[in-house]
Amino acid sequence: MGIVDEDVERVRQATDIVKLISEHTQLKRVGRRQVGLCPFHTEKTPSFSVNAEEGFYHCFGCKESGDAITFVREMEHLDFPGAIEALARRAGIQVRYTDAGEGAARSRKKILVGHVAKAVETYHDWLLSSGDAGEARGYLRTRGFDGELVRTYQVGFAPDSWDALARQLRLSDKDLIDSGLGKINSIGKQMDWQRGRIVFPVFDERGDAVGFGGRILPGGEGAKYINSQECAVYSKSRILYGLNWAKEHVVSSGEAVICEGYTDVIGFARAGVKTAVATCGTALTDDHLKLLNRFTKRLVLAFDADDAGKAAAERVYEWEQKYEMEIAVADLPAGVDPDDLSRTDPQRLVDAVANAKAFLEFRIDREFARHTLDTNEHRARAAEAVIDLVRQHPNELVRDQYVMDIADRCRVPADSLRPMLKGQRRPVARREPVAPPVRMGSDHIEDQALRLVIDGDEWACDLLTASMFSTPKRRAVFGAVRSAANVREAVDMLGADEGSLLMELQADPEDDLDSSAVVTRMLGLTARRLADDLDAQLRAGGDVAELAADIRYLRQWASELREPMSDLNDVVPLADWMAVQFGDEQGDLS
Repeated sequence: MGIVDEDVERVRQATDIVKLISEHTQLKRVGRRQVGLCPFHTEKTPSFSVNAEEGFYHCFGCKESGDAITFVREMEHLDFPGAIEALARRAGIQVRYTDAGEGAARSRKKILVGHVAKAVETYHDWLLSSGDAGEARGYLRTRGFDGELVRTYQVGFAPDSWDALARQLRLSDKDLIDSGLGKINSIGKQMDWQRGRIVFPVFDERGDAVGFGGRILPGGEGAKYINSQECAVYSKSRILYGLNWAKEHVVSSGEAVICEGYTDVIGFARAGVKTAVATCGTALTDDHLKLLNRFTKRLVLAFDADDAGKAAAERVYEWEQKYEMEIAVADLPAGVDPDDLSRTDPQRLVDAVANAKAFLEFRIDREFARHTLDTNEHRARAAEAVIDLVRQHPNELVRDQYVMDIADRCRVPADSLRPMLKGQRRPVARREPVAPPVRMGSDHIEDQALRLVIDGDEWACDLLTASMFSTPKRRAVFGAVRSAANVREAVDMLGADEGSLLMELQADPEDDLDSSAVVTRMLGLTARRLADDLDAQLRAGGDVAELAADIRYLRQWASELREPMSDLNDVVPLADWMAVQFGDEQGDLS
């Protein structure tokens, strides 16, 4: 389910990509392209290229590329439907959804978010002006909250009343429940979800109010914190408190700090660390990682030291591999939470993040802290305990680096520790190894050939086949371009890496390419590679007579094609012969 394809295309066509990007960086026409400084990274020499005709951009510095939708997603950190809707609003287009129910659901969610936003205002006003909120204001002052902080984070107060908010908002029973603001009691009356608490509004990454975290006042009864109930607008496993404020700082700094509480996030910001976000009463989840992966590749865990040490190693290592992220642990003093530290020693909090340790290094140091290293026996026991932690890491090179460090600390030879790693390791998800591609020529020649195909060069399109390209990425680009009606359609057929390559090629055309020279070179390189393959088969015991004849045929062509052919009609027999050998037709994606 999603937005109707026709409407996605309407939005693309209605968007002036040059005008859109010009709102973020100044562009200047150079030939067929618009160029300027890249809005995605800092640079002094323009390397950002926009092809207005095809509707794509590409940066030759940081390699970011895409179309108008991609640009809005990256700049505003939106999902695909969100980016389409944002561009549709600019163009005055009403988008439709593939499932009528989805369109209705999104409209319904907007209504519910509006109710939560109204509750934010109401709770905030009560904290600032209600006589009942005096105790709450006093408590906040003792926790370092001044008026500016209260207003910045829109902190509020929920009166100790069954239905104060319900009476104020006058929502239907269904809206009260669906928005997570209340419930219906056993006698059919509306009840507020938050009562007698300081409330911290929770916003999603776009800044929409979706829920609350309510803290009990000192001496009050009940759980210390109560979070919003799961509903259509709030899911604690997918929401990170503070991300709406932190996201720009996360992107610019390259890391996000993960802590546990609302006041911890505010404490980090008060200390000058504006990259902190918090889980809302739940453990860190895959959905949290997916969300953060849109903004950064480095996470710093700022939980209680013992809790961080007990985190499931398998889960952390799986996340590091699955999302290609680096996960470190802040060096916080034991038993002190970030909120307290931000008031007593803010520089120590800043240093804890700046000196964050790799997850395994943190666990090793915590384990060493439990041992004394004053005797040979104690050092041996410490080494055994720490090696057990190292054994769980999935990367052999990383394991060996730590073995050498442990050997130094325990005064034992590294070779005496390495056999200990061969014990049973806990199962950890890992990526399948990717074999390096077989090279048969320079990327430059192959990219020139692809540019010819993109431009519709007759000889390149007729004589080249997908298998003449040395990497799966370039084979896929060739096949998509030959199969699609235009570049836009070809990009849609490809994965992210392949699509990025195609956009880079079309963003940097070479107007003076010599078709004969490029096609000749491609055919010559292919003939040489195919001859080498057949030669290997011959050495392995293949049919001598048949293989020897084919090898001589290809070697002769390879020699002749060292120089461009004046008439490419002469190489048609070779191209046809190789296509048969490859089992490959033009446009084949294999």
